[in-house]
Amino acid sequence: MTTWEYLTTPLLIHNTAAILNNWGKQGWELVQVIQGPEGGLVAYFKRPVSEAGSANAGLAAAAEASRQFDGGAA
Repeated sequence: MTTWEYLTTPLLIHNTAAILNNWGKQGWELVQVIQGPEGGLVAYFKRPVSEAGSANAGLAAAAEASRQFDGGAA
């Protein structure tokens, strides 16, 4: 049985393709884009969790995305 991890991230209208391509290169599959509670777009992604991978890989990816979104260094 496949186990999935999930990620959500805001989509900036002026940079949508770059954001989606960045997550796709990291193995994330776009599931859905919806309007967020504050009016912006939010993308929902999923990817299978490998047996060798960490169950917290999604948390690490979200932390990295937060740093990028806030303009911080990786």
